[in-house]
Amino acid sequence: MARPHMITAFLTAAVALTPTGVTGQAGGWTTLLDGSSLSGWRVLGSANWSLGDGGVTASSGSGFLVSERSYSDFELSLEFWVDEPANSGVFIRCANPDVIADRNCYEVNIYDTRPDQTYRTAGVVHIAEPSARIDAGGRWNTFLIRAEGNRLVVTMNDTQTVDTNNSLFASGPLALQYAAGTVRFRNVRIRPLG
Repeated sequence: MARPHMITAFLTAAVALTPTGVTGQAGGWTTLLDGSSLSGWRVLGSANWSLGDGGVTASSGSGFLVSERSYSDFELSLEFWVDEPANSGVFIRCANPDVIADRNCYEVNIYDTRPDQTYRTAGVVHIAEPSARIDAGGRWNTFLIRAEGNRLVVTMNDTQTVDTNNSLFASGPLALQYAAGTVRFRNVRIRPLG
């Protein structure tokens, strides 16, 4: 029969080995943001991020949630809700985690009313226009973002909008942006490739 102190020691060690800000790893997927904590994320800027209803919301200021870990080849799955004037994005493979911008990361845009519609919602800013026009405002949407080697594939609401090759950025943290309107993210999960 196992001794209680041995079981306690085993469970304590197992918990200690679980990465901060990471929950559930079913099917190779790791939950990075489930709405219960910002553990594993660093706040950059003045956005008023708040937790609730299984996600995170911002509606004023400007800034990012930046992952504490870096990622190279992966699939990133998430849900987002924005109002019509919202300006947001999902930044991947960020070269400098202290300065997040569309010139040192890949930005998968969330911006239906972008003045220059070339890289609107579901496009990759400065890299690839979306092949379909999908408005995100006023409803929950999904992104599946695949970064594998030089290939970037973006799927929004089960419609592939980008499939391109680009070698500017190979690895780096993720960042969720707030710039205008109301922005919500939930069920942010990642699965390493390779």
